[in-house]
Amino acid sequence: MHLFIRCLFCALLAIAATWSTASQAERRVALVIGNGTYRNVPTLPNPPKDATAISAMLRNLGFEVVTGTNLNRDGMGASMSEFATAADGADVALFFYAGHGMSLDGKNYLLPIDANLKSEIDVKLGGPIDVEVMLQQTMGTAKVKLVLLDACRDNPFVAAISRSARTRSVAVSSGLAQMKSGEGTLLAFATGPGQVALDGEGGNSPFTKALLDN
Repeated sequence: MHLFIRCLFCALLAIAATWSTASQAERRVALVIGNGTYRNVPTLPNPPKDATAISAMLRNLGFEVVTGTNLNRDGMGASMSEFATAADGADVALFFYAGHGMSLDGKNYLLPIDANLKSEIDVKLGGPIDVEVMLQQTMGTAKVKLVLLDACRDNPFVAAISRSARTRSVAVSSGLAQMKSGEGTLLAFATGPGQVALDGEGGNSPFTKALLDN
């Protein structure tokens, strides 16, 4: 089933790329981030390679690409600010992220490499990036928005946050929570809501490999 979903998204991406080439005046921009060398948990070997490969593919499709690998909180913020400027009013804006991600009380977060999360307050007031806020602030004015989140690797921070939770009602997960897409937005996840995706044993994650192969 997951392979079917991936192939379906690849087809949609190809359609979007073909549509966007109809006019040379159309602007296509992308932000691609791959975080792997985490300082406080074991490293992930593939996200930086995933980001490099996806960036090359998008440039071949005519995208202006902002690429960042192994970014700390400040680095992610700077890349997102650069992307927000480029994506303002763009015909197509695309965001790809590979690395650690998590959900807390239904909100999704992406983790910079300097994240050190020991409690829910570290998530809500610390370094993680709130996905929905980030997308609204960077891609809100783009006509078509494509979001690819390969951000569900098994997250070692989750156990510590769960142990420190002040109430048993706090819901924390290594997987990302379900998100609703607005008009003109396509969301693609590496796996289902709340599930953990594989980093992969080859040169790229299974999700990224499916995108590249198609």
